[in-house]
Amino acid sequence: MDFIESQKDMSSSYLGGATGVLASGLVWLIAAVIGITISSVASMYALFIGGMFIFPLSIVFSKLLSAPGKHSSENALKHLALETLPPLFGGLLVAFYVAQFEMELFFPIMLLAIGARYFAFQTMYSLKEYWSLGTLLMAAGVACPILGLPFIIGAFAGGILEIAFALIIFKKSRAVSSAAV
Repeated sequence: MDFIESQKDMSSSYLGGATGVLASGLVWLIAAVIGITISSVASMYALFIGGMFIFPLSIVFSKLLSAPGKHSSENALKHLALETLPPLFGGLLVAFYVAQFEMELFFPIMLLAIGARYFAFQTMYSLKEYWSLGTLLMAAGVACPILGLPFIIGAFAGGILEIAFALIIFKKSRAVSSAAV
């Protein structure tokens, strides 16, 4: 399977990654609601624990939307998403550490880490929207502390941006799939 075929396989298997972006956006919004209704610390843990369910949820969403939710075992890109996890976990550790001293920086650090991870998704799915999503998440991560925004705004920014892009990516991946048929 060549590179282009691998991208097409990933895109058709996971609807351009839209289902994962949607699952992640929902986790961000759940963390935001928990931050408002329970506590800031609970919202940080909600993002962490919820993050563990993003991939399984994306598979469920893919199957609900009639995509296989599984790529070919011969796909050259099959390890790329996993290879972007160590920097994400590094960002998570930094965010939890920094939050001990300055809690308002937790979500901005996570926005930066997750935004940076999305740049590799353009390679995986051949959708330039991932560069825009990554850039906007990182910009939100920078803007929140510079503007002195309340703690929970970062979580809402992550959720809203990801859900909006999930819809954009879903629409684009459907259009690409239709044009290929």
